[in-house]
Amino acid sequence: MEFLKIVAFGLFAAVTYGVIHDQVTARVCLEYFTIGHPPLIHSASPTLLAFAWGFVATWWVGLPLGAVVAMAAQSGARPKLTAAQVRPYILWLLVAVAVLASMSGLAVYFLATHQVIALDKDWSALLPEGTQIPFLVDLWTHTASYAFGIVGAAVVAVFVFRKRLTLAPPA
Repeated sequence: MEFLKIVAFGLFAAVTYGVIHDQVTARVCLEYFTIGHPPLIHSASPTLLAFAWGFVATWWVGLPLGAVVAMAAQSGARPKLTAAQVRPYILWLLVAVAVLASMSGLAVYFLATHQVIALDKDWSALLPEGTQIPFLVDLWTHTASYAFGIVGAAVVAVFVFRKRLTLAPPA
């Protein structure tokens, strides 16, 4: 049962992160969701688009995150960690991903406003004037979240497994 609780928490945490993340990025550049993605719902509301895309775009990260961490916490003969013991590791991961994604977005904004990088001309042609840099910021912020989240899931699994090694072995 603890295994499933960990998987469920990983899924819930990732989707919650995705919805919050998208609430911010939909307000940075709504066109990232309306032009940069296929239509998911027929709405121009940043709130509704962020809820829809936040779920659809992150459940597939949260499920394996939860499964990998659950295996690290529960598999084998070593003492097992509970969902409550694993929860802080997952929450710290999401905080780290949010910070790193924000830093990526700020770095891209700086680079784009100083004309060091630019959005591809094909994408730029599709976007209204003045939305190219915000679109690029959203693109990099989202990519960073996925990359750091996926790598971070492996790091969390290692930390969880190492925590188990510090516990007394079964009698």
